[in-house]
Amino acid sequence: MPLFDSLYNFAMWLARNREEAEDLVQETYAKALKGFSSFQPGTNFRAWMFRILRNAFLNSRTGLKVSQTDYLDLEIHSQLMPVTEHTPESILLRQIDHETLYRAIEELPVVFREVLILRDVEEMNYQEIAEAVSVPMGTVMSRLSRARRLLRNMLQERGKESKHVL
Repeated sequence: MPLFDSLYNFAMWLARNREEAEDLVQETYAKALKGFSSFQPGTNFRAWMFRILRNAFLNSRTGLKVSQTDYLDLEIHSQLMPVTEHTPESILLRQIDHETLYRAIEELPVVFREVLILRDVEEMNYQEIAEAVSVPMGTVMSRLSRARRLLRNMLQERGKESKHVL
């Protein structure tokens, strides 16, 4: 089954529950098989499959309250920093354990968690992510930037808390 491990991994990050992730992957393959005639040859199959999985996840959450929606602020005013080999994020990530990182990623709102996982774990490019989550590429970049900033802030806070415990 093509992409099974990647789809299951993404479903686990979205659902945070093994049984629900398994159901989502099963539903994804069922919908893909049923709707395969709608797949347009020459387009990105991987992004198409991830979009089906994401939509299945969102459909399973239709009962969520509007108050749980996380509105995105425009990041027009954010400063662009040069990319270097030793960013604060890379230094911090080397210093923390994987469990802390995993818990912090789980706490991210879904719209940020999904782009972070698709980019940094599944190694999808921005265009593939945009197709998978059905948003413009600029929104993907904005969400990814914000996800990384939120994650960095959460990890820095946890680092400060752990120093106070010692």
